[in-house]
Amino acid sequence: MPPVGGAGQTYGGQTPPPPPPSSPAPGGGGFSQPTTYTKGQPTPPRGTRTSGNTPAGGTPVPGAARRPSAAPAAAAAGLGRTRKARLRVTKIDPWSVMKVSFLLAVAVGIIIIVASAVLWMTLDSLGVFDSLTKTMKDVTGGGAENAGNQLNLMDYIGFGKVMMFTTLIAVVDVVLLTALSTLSAFIYNAAAGFTGGVELTLAEEE
Repeated sequence: MPPVGGAGQTYGGQTPPPPPPSSPAPGGGGFSQPTTYTKGQPTPPRGTRTSGNTPAGGTPVPGAARRPSAAPAAAAAGLGRTRKARLRVTKIDPWSVMKVSFLLAVAVGIIIIVASAVLWMTLDSLGVFDSLTKTMKDVTGGGAENAGNQLNLMDYIGFGKVMMFTTLIAVVDVVLLTALSTLSAFIYNAAAGFTGGVELTLAEEE
């Protein structure tokens, strides 16, 4: 049976380092030197070899740099963060409101004109106006002798008359919408001077 602490003897799967030249040889033990740790330093699991700030002698060097763990950084990178900011609208530029409202009103007016034309053509192709004219003749009892006194419905709902009234309505809509929007901007500025304006909460996700 080989003596305890002989050459090649291992303990716990580790080979003890050779003693330094200046220190006397350990007597009769063959065990490695104990590893000491500073206060607050975590200890590795049993049976693992320490590295980094622990030299070959087994005693960690105080103040040596330790390798940071990558797990907290990876966990923080996967979590999103939302930033919120509370803003207050204290003034609205009336000139910018007037320009935007004018363009929107023009767009609404064009939509009204196009929609009216499409609707009139659809009703005319379906024969709705002819049916209404025939019904009016039957109600008024129109005959050959009263042909000159009959009411002609197309004189009032003709395509030209409908487009003229629709264009007039679109022009009035542009003027009124632009004026009301600009007036609303002035009223809001006056009210915001007393109340502080409307508060908004904006959120930004990272």
